[in-house]
Parts: sequence; structure tokens; C-alpha cells
Amino acid sequence: MANKAMRAVLAALLALAGAWLPQRALAQDAPALPAGALRIGVMTMQPGEIFWERFGHDAIVVEDTATGAALSYNYGFFDPGEPGFLGRFVRGEMQYMLVALPLEQDLATYREEGRGVTVQWLDLSPAQARALADALAEAARPENARYRYDYFTANCATKVRDALDAALGGRLHHDIAGRSRGNTYRSEAVRLASPAPWMWLGFDIGLSRNADRQLSRWEEAFVPMRLADSLGEARLADGRPLVASKQVLLPHRIAPEPPERPRPWWPWLLWGLALAAAALLLARRAPRALGAAAGLFWLGSGLLGALMLFLWLGTEHRFAWANENLLLFDPLALLLLPGAWRLAGGRAPGAWFRRALAAVAALAAAALLLKWVLLFSQANEPWIALLLPLHLALYAGLRRR
Repeated sequence: MANKAMRAVLAALLALAGAWLPQRALAQDAPALPAGALRIGVMTMQPGEIFWERFGHDAIVVEDTATGAALSYNYGFFDPGEPGFLGRFVRGEMQYMLVALPLEQDLATYREEGRGVTVQWLDLSPAQARALADALAEAARPENARYRYDYFTANCATKVRDALDAALGGRLHHDIAGRSRGNTYRSEAVRLASPAPWMWLGFDIGLSRNADRQLSRWEEAFVPMRLADSLGEARLADGRPLVASKQVLLPHRIAPEPPERPRPWWPWLLWGLALAAAALLLARRAPRALGAAAGLFWLGSGLLGALMLFLWLGTEHRFAWANENLLLFDPLALLLLPGAWRLAGGRAPGAWFRRALAAVAALAAAALLLKWVLLFSQANEPWIALLLPLHLALYAGLRRR
């Protein structure tokens, strides 16, 4: 149980780190930039079936209108074989790079995976198209290609967005930054990860209130499909649509992108009350069985809380900092394990057990109290509804044992 919970949070971070990666070799020379008239497109790849593909991907296409030859500028590459890669990943200090490669080579993997690919051809002036192509070519040079990666604020989609905005003189930011659909980093991460239960659970548990601020259309463009939506609605200074045409390069042959769904908290409360009732019943009729079951719960909660505490105090994963779920998945629960072992063996749990049990229950209650104290609190109502009744029931059922 503990290992599964910890793997869920770590795998969720890995999925965010790898969500936009085509996972191809890096040992290649950048192709030459076309010399003729250019056409610029934004290529959007739909989500795949493997966990690191759940968030989709995108790239900028530069096409020579005379020959049809096209390059794909892809910000989603990293080298897992470089020294210190694993340590930088754990600390949240990953380095990604921009790579230029022929369009057909970039499409090959998505064709094999059955993932749909569309391109939005932009209505840029020849000067704007050439300036953007030159900027991309310069940025893809080996000495310039690396950038500090952040899974929400500096990924393949936000780098594409920023490159387009620079070519448009800030017009894209001006057009979409003042609007919002009410999405958050958490809601988007949980939605896109929903086909894999362990993955969305890891996101929902591991993300703190830093991921719960409502995003502008500019900020939600960290998701490639959201960026494509905003590009489709954007206008140039003279009122013309930014997107001149849209072309399907590859059909989508697998499950579509998950839709938006409400997340009511009351089903979680029903499960929480059911677990609390079961705990109280076992406290009366089978206290040894409750001690064993509670021990497993406290082990999982304590280890998961220790992991969240490490992400906060020991890494740069700032969207996991100050996670209020630490009050529900409490590292102090590890202090209850000796008492749980004694209870399972039919013995008294020890002198410190009741105090530790009260502290764990009080901290769980504090998670609910924060909803009234803080003006802006974490969107963890479902977890409070599920776990607070259980914490209180364990305290009520075991404090006199």
C-alpha cells in the first residue's frame, strides 16, 4: 500500500516531466533552414496511451513553400543518459532542449502510436515568418538549445507559445492573457491523467494549493491542445484570424482526449463515513483486526507524507510545496506503528500511543479548519471528506485501548 502510494506521486511527476516527449535519439545535426518563402505552422499531437504521452505534444513547423520541405522545431527532448540526470529529475532541476528535425521524421513515432496530429498554418507576414524561423534556428544550436524545464510553466507547449508571441510582437499574450475558462493546473493534470487511476491519484495527492489558482488562457496553454484552441480564436492586429487554415496530418486512432467532468466531494464523504463506521465496529468486536488494518493505513499515510515533505523541503518542485494533504497523510502516523503492532497482538498499545493518536486526528481536523481560516486554500475537499471521518473514528475507537 505504501509503495503504491509513493509510486503514484513519483510517477505523476515523471509523467509531467515526460508528457511532451517524443523519446527519440538526439545524436543528429540540425537540418539547414529553407532559403525560400516560408510558411509557419503549429503542430499538435493528441494524447497517447502510455503515461508520459497523456498530455499531448506540439512543435513549430517551418515549411519551404516552393519545395514543400519542412522542419519541425521540437522543444521536448532530453538526454536520460547524461551524468546526474536522475538526481536533477528528483530535485526538479531538469534540462530540456530544442531539436530541429525533418517533419516526416518527427511524425513517424506518432503514426506508429496511432496518435492524431494536426497543424495550424498561421497567417504571418513574410518578415514575421522569416524572423521566427531564424530565431528558432539560432535557439536550436547546441550551445543554445537547453532550457530549464518546468512541467507547468516551461514545457514544450509554453516554449512554442512564447516563440509565437515574440514573433507577433506580444500580440498573442495581449489577446488571450485577459481571459479564463476557470481551469487550474490541478484540474488539467487530473483530467488528462484520468485514464490511469494511479496517475491522477498521484497528481491530486501530490499537488499543493500552488496548483489551484485559476489560469488565464495564456497560462493554460501549458497543455498543447489548449494552446491550439487559443490559437484558433486569436486575432491579428487588423482583425484577421491568426490561423489561416488547419490540416490533419495523421488521423487519431486511439481513445480521445478525456473530457471535462465535475468532481463532486459527496461520494468521497460516503466512502469516508463507511470506512469510519467499519472502524468503529471493529473497535468493539475485533480490536486486533482493527489494529492490523490501522497499522497498514498509518504506514501508507506516513510514508506518503514523508515523500510530500521531501518534495517541499528538499526539491524545486514548487507546485508540491506546502501541500495541505500533509495534514491527512501525516508523517506522524509512523509513530503509531508500534502501538498498532501491539494492538494486533492483543496487547496494550503503549504510553505514547494515545497522544500520538490525538495529534494525528487533530491535524486531520485542521485540514478542514483551513477552509475557513485561509482565503485561498487547497482544492482537497474530496480527500478531507474521505480521510477525516476515518482519522476521527480511529481516535474514538482506539484511544481507550
